[in-house]
This record gives sequence, C-alpha cells and structure tokens, in this order.
Amino acid sequence: MKTVFRLIYPSQCITCDALVDDDMTLCGECWRDTPFIAGHVCEQCGTPLPGEASDVADLCDDCMTIARPWARGRAALLYKGNARRLILGLKHGDRLDLVRPAAGWMEHAGRDIIGPEMIVVPVPAHWKRLLKRRYNQAAVLAQQIAKNRGVECLPDALIRQKQTLIQDGMGRDARFENVVGAIAPHRRNGARLAGRDVLLIDDVMTSGATLAAASEACHVAGANQVCVLTLARVAKDT
Repeated sequence: MKTVFRLIYPSQCITCDALVDDDMTLCGECWRDTPFIAGHVCEQCGTPLPGEASDVADLCDDCMTIARPWARGRAALLYKGNARRLILGLKHGDRLDLVRPAAGWMEHAGRDIIGPEMIVVPVPAHWKRLLKRRYNQAAVLAQQIAKNRGVECLPDALIRQKQTLIQDGMGRDARFENVVGAIAPHRRNGARLAGRDVLLIDDVMTSGATLAAASEACHVAGANQVCVLTLARVAKDT
C-alpha cells in the first residue's frame, strides 16, 4: 500500500518540489544552497566562529559585548539564502509542513545543550499577532522538539503583555528598547518554571533582544538555567 501511495504521491523536496527519497527533506541542490551551521560556534548564540574549538568557551563579538541572561545557545542555520526563504514560509506562508524538518535540524544543532530534564518554552507572541498569523511559529517548533525528545513543553509559560513594533530594520539599541517590559511569566503557568532548566525556542535570533527579555522572564519565574535554541541566526556577513 505504501509503495502504491508513493507511486501516486512521490516524496518531494520541501523547497523546490524535486523528487527525493524521503518525506520532509531537501534535494541535493537545495541542501547545498541551505546554510547549515556546523563546526566551531559561539557558545552563547551559535554563530559560526573561525578556527578550531578549544577547551575554553569561545564567544562571538556580539556576545562578548552584550550581557546575555542565558547560559548557552545554538542555531541550526544562518539566516540567508534558502534558509531565509524556508523561515519566511513557516512564519508568514502557513508552511506548517516545515515544522518537522526544522525541528530536527534544531535538535541536531542543540544536541549538546538539550538536557533530559529540561522544560521547552517558546518565545511568546502577542495575541493580536496570533489573530493575524493564526499560530506562533516558535510554539509549534517547541512542541515538535519536545515531542521528539520526550520532554515537557509549556507553550504558555510566558506571555507577551505588550505588543511590540516589528523589529525589521531596527538597530541593536532600538531592538532592546522595543522589548522592555514586553514579556513576563504567565500568572499561573509561569510558576511551573521554578527550579527547572529551560530550553527557550525562537525562530530567528538577530540582536538577541527578544530572547534576552524572554530569558529574564524565565528567571523572574524562578527558572534555574536557561539555554536558547533558534532555527536561524542572523550573522554579520548576511
């Protein structure tokens, strides 16, 4: 039956619709055009770094100059090229079919920071934005990662209590100012973070302002260690 189904509906690349061997994968050409992050990376945000990894945790220029309220961070992709197209499809194009492969890439990138007792928490979206988009892409990624890893996910541990401006085109300082007071623990569910290690999930990290606000909210709720994992990282060469 599966063979017949595949004859009628063959597996296609999630980007270009070329035929592939397995569902939810990229064809060879699109894989080469997708900037996966590998090798030596910044310990706090996952940005690729030159040279070889050392015994001392290395940081990128941004993480050396900006205080990060989280312990460790990773990202699966650089936000450019085919990665940018995929993320925009997930974020604005209702491409929920991308959640499974994207979550798998994130798991691989974060394999050394994801602990078995962690609780997975997405960066929250404001309710007005949810009305427009219908779902929070960070939440669906968090739920898939938690399902794959067999750990707890708390999608409503945090709330976005203030609708912030869209940050595209903003400078670093403006981004941090934009999220001041925007994210807080949920009045009831936030208490479940007390004493727990948290894996904080978002789709893209640029300056880290939103992740910082969400990390601080986790600590206000009593969380122990917070680590961050994003689908993509905006790097300075993009």
